[in-house]
Amino acid sequence: MEKEKQTYIYAVGKRKTAIATVRVYSNGKGEITVNDQTLAEYFKDEKKKIDVAMDALNLLNLAKNLTIVIVTKGGGKASQSEAIRLGISRALIKIDEEYKKTLRSKGFLTRDPRSKERKKPGLKKARRAPQWSKR
Repeated sequence: MEKEKQTYIYAVGKRKTAIATVRVYSNGKGEITVNDQTLAEYFKDEKKKIDVAMDALNLLNLAKNLTIVIVTKGGGKASQSEAIRLGISRALIKIDEEYKKTLRSKGFLTRDPRSKERKKPGLKKARRAPQWSKR
C-alpha cells in the first residue's frame, strides 16, 4: 500500500545559530513534531519555550487545524523556539496573506539578527582586553 502524498507549505526560521525548517500540512489534527518528538517532549519542562514556539498559532487560533513537522538544529533551546516561531509565521503567511498584518504587529515576522561577535586578535574575547599593568 503506497502512502498518499500530502501537500505542505515549507518555510525556514533562523535565530542566532539555530535553524528551524517547518512543514505545515493544512489537513491536520493539531499535531506538532520537532525532530521526531512531540513539542512537549522536545522542550520537556520548559513551558515558556513551548509558548514562544506556539505564539503564532495561538494568536490566529490555528493550533487545532494544522499538522506541523519541524526539523531544528544549532543554537540552544531558546533560540530554537524563536526560530520555530519565525518559521511557522512565515509558513502561515504563505497559506493566507491576511495573517501578515497580525503577525507583523506582534513582531513574529522580524528576523532577530543578533549573534555572537567574533573574537579579535590581541584580545581575550570579542572586546575583553588583557589586564593592563603600569609596571
